[in-house]
Amino acid sequence: MTSGASALTLPALFSYGLFGLPLAMLALPIYIYVAPFYAQRSSLDLAQIGAVLLAARIAAAFIDPALGAWMAHGRRSYAVYVGAALPLLLLGFGALFHPPSLSHGATLAWFLAALLFVYTAYGLAGIAHQSWGAALSHAPTQRARVTAVREGCGLLGVILAAALTSVLGYDGLSLAFAVCLLGTGALLLARAPRPLLRQGTQALRAGAWRLPLRQRAFRWLFAVLLVNGVAAAIPATLFLFFAGDYLRLGHYAGPFLIVYFCAAAASMPAWVALARRFGEARAWGGAMLLAASVFVWAYGLGAGAAWGFASICLLSGLALGADLALPPALLAGLIGAAGHAGRHEAAYFGWWNWGVQMSLALAAGIALPLLAWLGYVPGSNTGLPALSAAYALLPCALKLLAALLLWRAPLQHIYSDHLEIRPCTS
Repeated sequence: MTSGASALTLPALFSYGLFGLPLAMLALPIYIYVAPFYAQRSSLDLAQIGAVLLAARIAAAFIDPALGAWMAHGRRSYAVYVGAALPLLLLGFGALFHPPSLSHGATLAWFLAALLFVYTAYGLAGIAHQSWGAALSHAPTQRARVTAVREGCGLLGVILAAALTSVLGYDGLSLAFAVCLLGTGALLLARAPRPLLRQGTQALRAGAWRLPLRQRAFRWLFAVLLVNGVAAAIPATLFLFFAGDYLRLGHYAGPFLIVYFCAAAASMPAWVALARRFGEARAWGGAMLLAASVFVWAYGLGAGAAWGFASICLLSGLALGADLALPPALLAGLIGAAGHAGRHEAAYFGWWNWGVQMSLALAAGIALPLLAWLGYVPGSNTGLPALSAAYALLPCALKLLAALLLWRAPLQHIYSDHLEIRPCTS
């Protein structure tokens, strides 16, 4: 085996990061498309869909820390968990987006069960993959590269999913997802650099799930994640409704998403360079301010404003690149600074994914029922002012709050060049 920072070449990084592509191909449908899919193809109304999403995401939020603690407690490599997740992801995607014809009550139960299955499989694969990357290197010069490659591949997966859904529908997306999942999964397991895991004492492993919450810096960073996550999840949940019913541009929804995620992918190298110069926290905070100053203009758009909304998608997509690349890099540095590198990454990412799921749960469980209560009905002209305010104004206020929390967070101690867990390749 060879070790050292030199092992993190671009081929090594891509053999690791490409697995983010199929995970993102799954994430886009389950977080953006699933509510309109069941609203249009089942007898469920918007309040029922929102209630199911809330219940499933709250359950998933508690499943993820349990999965992280289970991984941290065990002695198995992250590759074992990724391998176990592959067939579960295939089954879950098929069940969620190819449901059988059932009665109203059975459809509701199927929807909830399929969501829980998908979220569990996605959590298992995602926590293992994120922990794998965090264990590869904790040097400030390396960790942003690892996360940027992984999240950049994820953006390609999102763009591919949006394009395939627009052209080929969910049948084409399902086939492409299966091919990409198995291909990149095989590449990850066979060729990706393996981290050198440290073995702690049994007492440390048994209490691993509590370790992240004992870190003051993690608690601050976790609060930022929650607030910023809700700010991102609300427009993601409402995007297709806003594009279709408010802007009357539903036929352009796919291209709008592609512009948004292409901009995010293109901005990744710039955010990595800014993080290297100013630190991940400052760069991320600047991106939050950029996102809020751009996205607020969506509130003033009128029906048919295709170019205006495309411009907002482009500029806010540039800020998204920081949201994807920098928070996991910050967390990797925090893990290294706490002395938990190489053995407790899964516990941290279990809680991290809990925050992501809770953000999504709050967005769906609050925004959708609230809009239904205010009179918004999908596919109609009623309640459109409420839809516009919920889509554009509320996320901007939350972004500004997240930026304030990040500015106050005690994260300076994680910037240290001596924090390095060197990868091994076999």
